[in-house]
Amino acid sequence: MVTLPPGPPPVDDAAHDHRELAESFGSDADKYDRARPRYPAPLIGAIVDRLPGPTVLDVGIGTGISSEPFRQRGLDVLGVEPDPDMAALARAKDLVVEAGRFEEWDPAGRTFDGLIAGQTWHWIDPDAGASGAASVLRPGGLLALFWNRELPSPGLAAEFAEVFDSLDTGLPFNPWAAAPHADPYGSIIDRAAAGLRTTGAFGPVERLTFTRQLTIGRDAWLERASTSGGINRLPEDELDTLLRGMGTAIDAVGGTLLIDCTTVAALAERLPD
Repeated sequence: MVTLPPGPPPVDDAAHDHRELAESFGSDADKYDRARPRYPAPLIGAIVDRLPGPTVLDVGIGTGISSEPFRQRGLDVLGVEPDPDMAALARAKDLVVEAGRFEEWDPAGRTFDGLIAGQTWHWIDPDAGASGAASVLRPGGLLALFWNRELPSPGLAAEFAEVFDSLDTGLPFNPWAAAPHADPYGSIIDRAAAGLRTTGAFGPVERLTFTRQLTIGRDAWLERASTSGGINRLPEDELDTLLRGMGTAIDAVGGTLLIDCTTVAALAERLPD
């Protein structure tokens, strides 16, 4: 576990202004569930160790990737999810999911020992999200926001970015344009922390970072890339061009990629009222 230096963000810290991208992942929920990386066990353990009780709310549960490791540890997880196809797949795993955007969801007086958000908090308005989190967490409860960020070698990332820029995607950001060693999701965590401070209901935000390396084959990487927000909505010809260009770059280095995977987390405790 290390602390990352500050740096330019690899993603748009106003992604919540593009909410339609967040609610498009269900267009191929099975592929999303199959391709997306899981979260490292040390992160899950760090969160579970700090929970004051067994009840957890998963904001943007998606297909259940974020919830499964908590349920496996015996916790009682409830998910909130606006995308009906993603929610259906999570329910098929016997996870309990209620429909809706978190900012508009009615907890009906329920409170929780923990609130988790895996790969989703940047899609939520940080001020409304903070207010909602304060209202559903019990005093002493834990807010845990976390993200995976995967980057190939700088050379391949630059080639992917060049292919992406050659297309008129209309998307607000290039997923591979950031410096490879930038602080992943740093500006989003900064903005989330600012929202939490406005509530006066949370203690200091603690940042955790976990790093590991993964080897992934060409086809698996291209499938994973095609599930990224916005890319999954490209017209078929543009998507084919993007994936073909990335595939050519991967083939040129032997058909596999060594990926630096960084998982970042922001944890904050709900203070007594």
